[in-house]
Amino acid sequence: MIPNREAFLRKAASIERWDIIVIGGGATGLGTALDAASRGYSTLLLESHDFGKGTSSKSTKLIHGGVRYLRQGNVKMVMKALRERGRLLKNAPHVVHPLQFVVPCYRWWHKPWYGIGMKVYDALARSLGIGPSTFLDREETLKLVPGLHPEGLRGAVTYWDGQFDDTRLLVSLAQTAVHERASLLNYFPVTGLIESNGRITGVEAEDSETGTAYAFHARVVINATGIFTDSIRKMDDAGVKPMMQAAQGIHIVLNDSFLSTDTALMVPDTDDGRVVFGVPWHGKVLFGTTDTPLEQIENEPMARESEIDYLLEHASRYFSQAPKRSDILSVYAGLRPLVKANKETKSISRDHTLIVSKRNLVTITGGKWTTYRQMAEDAVNRAEKTAKMVKRVCLTRNMLLQDPHKFEAEETKADIKLSDSNRVESPLIHPELLYTEFDIRRAVSHEWARTVEDVLARRTRCLFLNAEAAVQAAIRTAEIMGEELDWTPERRNLEVSRFAETAKKYKVDVND
Repeated sequence: MIPNREAFLRKAASIERWDIIVIGGGATGLGTALDAASRGYSTLLLESHDFGKGTSSKSTKLIHGGVRYLRQGNVKMVMKALRERGRLLKNAPHVVHPLQFVVPCYRWWHKPWYGIGMKVYDALARSLGIGPSTFLDREETLKLVPGLHPEGLRGAVTYWDGQFDDTRLLVSLAQTAVHERASLLNYFPVTGLIESNGRITGVEAEDSETGTAYAFHARVVINATGIFTDSIRKMDDAGVKPMMQAAQGIHIVLNDSFLSTDTALMVPDTDDGRVVFGVPWHGKVLFGTTDTPLEQIENEPMARESEIDYLLEHASRYFSQAPKRSDILSVYAGLRPLVKANKETKSISRDHTLIVSKRNLVTITGGKWTTYRQMAEDAVNRAEKTAKMVKRVCLTRNMLLQDPHKFEAEETKADIKLSDSNRVESPLIHPELLYTEFDIRRAVSHEWARTVEDVLARRTRCLFLNAEAAVQAAIRTAEIMGEELDWTPERRNLEVSRFAETAKKYKVDVND
């Protein structure tokens, strides 16, 4: 049986001192908790909101080496990411899979130029390569990607990378960490750090659901809070110089008719020098991303009108059918946790940074989804050294992650067995969304969802795939969750209204 939130809380309150406390429940935090727990360390993870609420749920859904970093000359970063891409394809085959990309060529020099770059990309992957890059003529390109703009097309270069669903991989990480005996608590913000003899030896935290305050002690504390890294560092040292530079990237979601293919599109020639992707995902097409430096960090950032216009403009150059605002099913914005280097965030490396404060707070930040496992390994290695632990071998390099759909079934309050056969028989929560009432119950009983937003945004991807349909599905979702979590009618109504407010940021004003 999978421990529920109450079981985690009882365990957290009963342990006098943990080996490692991890702050932050995104990719890096959960990866760190898994690495630490699998080495045999008692591990507690605390997340202020829901797992993956921030950057980790709002990616381009790619596990990749980073073609743009190759163009910048950061070969070391690309090789590291390609190595981790290969590991993820082996360790999480239920959620990470190969995807072919097409780079359309509209000028005579595009083919040789991009072709050479992709051959180098192939070579850097070595034995972990997925497939060779190839050259296509005009007819082959249009056959493979019917939605491409045909005028002036000279052919294409293809290459291979990996694709995934970010929050489904996050659930896999969480369940694997729990299998390794880690304890995970969402909606449990850290409010302060505990010091003893000049060292950070624990955290003060609060249960957002009850308002109860707690103090948890540990041999070492790891700050893995992504874009919120500096807020935890300031708890350690109020005068510390900020190190994070947030940059916003948005994606628009369109019907798959705009590409009409299972192959992805990579646009290497944009107005600001970024790489933009058109990616098939859950029967839709993601198109993004942008790069907008931000001064203020928000939990739920919102796409700017200029960013939406930017993506529509570039989509119109490459799609034979130019999308309009009214075609956008959802738009989402995420913040990249970049370590300050210079003014142009698009040229900042996505490599990670690891530091230890004077009082032994370990901070791991930067990086990207593809390299989360390496970041976690490095963080736990440093934590061992900082806390003077006997070094233990990292086990995650070849660890098969749990498939959430194959976890042991248990009875829910509605007496529905959580098995794949019953999922097929369960009714859809909305005709435009391929999720069922079964998925809602499993999100609560097996995946620690606590709110309607948790379910519709992160355990399922409803909000990201069709924002309006997700709002319509919220009422039934709240009813099902109410049965599982003993919600009052007032709580159900509150959850629906809160979700509707959040969903406004995922909708586009139509002014074609």
